[in-house]
Amino acid sequence: MNLDLDSVNASLRDAGPGDIVRWALSLQAKTIATTSMGKNAAVMLHLVSEVDKSVPTIWVDTGYNLRDTYIVAERLIRDLELNMHVYSPLMTSERRNAIMGGVPTIDEEERHQEFTRQVKLEPFARALDTFQPDVWLTGIRREETEHRKTLDIVSLDDRGIIKVAPIFNWSDDDVEAYMEQYELPTCRHYFDPTKVLDGRECGLHTAA
Repeated sequence: MNLDLDSVNASLRDAGPGDIVRWALSLQAKTIATTSMGKNAAVMLHLVSEVDKSVPTIWVDTGYNLRDTYIVAERLIRDLELNMHVYSPLMTSERRNAIMGGVPTIDEEERHQEFTRQVKLEPFARALDTFQPDVWLTGIRREETEHRKTLDIVSLDDRGIIKVAPIFNWSDDDVEAYMEQYELPTCRHYFDPTKVLDGRECGLHTAA
């Protein structure tokens, strides 16, 4: 799909998130949405479901989520009537912990990279193989990481997928206000072992 990204981003600069979702779907290309089921994942799930509930939503469940995450996730899947597709690692977390001696820290660079590949990148690659999307709706925001500051509302992923981020320019306050406006459940206890720290990428948005 050939898009003039500069022109597209200029045209969407002042558009609302719902309008950006509608623009993405107007391309009439194979489209997926993704979620981490993180603290405020409900925002993007709600935005997409308000426009088109049939959009396949991919959740890579690493197997290391906290109880609160699973409870909120099930509530969102049910209440928003999401077209949810869950992808999990090929190995159970207990077996991996036994083999790897627990979850490696980010200081153990090689072990942590392999851990991330197993629990996040490989399942996501399977999802991409299944759906073969041209367009990817994502909840990334500019202010979250240094890498994301180099992107825009619409960008071209290294895999050749058009990545569309409807809330790219939103602040934390914007996200909180939307959560409150629509009384969306929040996952207050969330931990991603592939990121560990705020401001780190897990690899989904940097993998080629």
